[in-house]
Amino acid sequence: MAKFEIVMPKLGESVIEATITKWLKNEGDTIEEDDAIVEIATDKVDSEIPSPVEGTLKKRLYNEGDVVPIGKVIAIMEIEGDDSEEEENQETADAAAIPGMDVIAETSGEIHPESQQNKEQPTENTSVTYKEAKRFYSPLVKNIAKEENISVAELETIHGSGKDGRVTKDDILKYIDSKKSSGVATAASSPNMSTTATAQKEMPKMELPPINTQTGDQVVPMDRMRRMIADHMIMSKRTSAHVTSFIDVDVTNIVNWRNGIKNDFLKREGQKLTFTPIFIQAAAMALKDYPQINASVDGYNIIYRKNINIGMATALPNGNLIVPVLKNVDEKSLLGITKNVNDLANRARNNALAPDEVAGGTFTVTNFGTFDSLTGTPVINQPQVAILGLGAIRKQPVVLETPQGDVIAIRHIMILSLAYDHRIVDGALGGMYLKKVQQILQNWDTTMEV
Repeated sequence: MAKFEIVMPKLGESVIEATITKWLKNEGDTIEEDDAIVEIATDKVDSEIPSPVEGTLKKRLYNEGDVVPIGKVIAIMEIEGDDSEEEENQETADAAAIPGMDVIAETSGEIHPESQQNKEQPTENTSVTYKEAKRFYSPLVKNIAKEENISVAELETIHGSGKDGRVTKDDILKYIDSKKSSGVATAASSPNMSTTATAQKEMPKMELPPINTQTGDQVVPMDRMRRMIADHMIMSKRTSAHVTSFIDVDVTNIVNWRNGIKNDFLKREGQKLTFTPIFIQAAAMALKDYPQINASVDGYNIIYRKNINIGMATALPNGNLIVPVLKNVDEKSLLGITKNVNDLANRARNNALAPDEVAGGTFTVTNFGTFDSLTGTPVINQPQVAILGLGAIRKQPVVLETPQGDVIAIRHIMILSLAYDHRIVDGALGGMYLKKVQQILQNWDTTMEV
């Protein structure tokens, strides 16, 4: 019998670990090719790992709830064949792997369980373990913390500059230096040194008011996704200086054009033509003219993104939110964008997105109008610097200028809101971008065929 090691797959850009949320197969179970073995979750997406081969699940190396680094072996499969057939079997397994995921690595010889390596040990002088911590800590950070006798509880108070607020090597070293010097600059320090010492001081911990429950109140813990959304939103507000600008848009031409072609489009393509692809295309066209909006901030560096990858905030049936990403939107036709939007939205609601499909966004669009909201002030999806909000389309009386004078007409009006990071996007730039989107939508070609 030959053995395969099933490893934690690569799960998209910048993802370094995943949580095993549920084992779908038990040790000793016979597994068919493409059967899902385990459910996993990251801060971006939930997914399943399927088996690319037929065989028996011989050993599960991690428990539910364990956090596993990418590339670690999580289970051993036993399949028909012998060692001489391993190379051929490996090629078959690689061909069957999920796109974007490196699922199978072949092995022969002894099984080396690693479940004990994954169990985190608490540091000294603390009752909080790494497993109970609210964020991930790298082995390097843990080793430094252990050497400096920093407890997990104390680590949790350190401001992290890494992804999702994670503590980097520089963060913990700065914290240690600040702690040793007590954060006080000497009298001989220069003004610059004094400023640096002050900047390194920890922000005072904000004390939340106590919340008392009353008779009849129901206390429901947040699920994992809602906790991640909450943490991400707080992190974004702390990271970016949020400013929001608004503009009215007359979309009467678009409404009339869509109403005239949507039935034929549905018959021909088997899909609905909604307003969302139209607005996403307009947003991408405007980003071509204002690339400063299609950017990220890294310290005091600005990263101007080459690709225009637009995230589409999508409400899930359970009330949570996910943001699938349309890649290279500026290179696609409206038909291509429409099919992409419909496909991603449907699979998002069915929890069938691949990890790569929620990664790599450079700008986000969120549609408040789906729920008849007039407008809103969205929170920037880090590490992006702007997000476009789409309000409901309403019929309104509007003053129109004509050669014969001003007249009042009934028009379809919507409000666009742009929340942007004032660190690099000023009001003038935000306003110009909104104005460009408005012009694209109001000058819509009503003769265009899709």
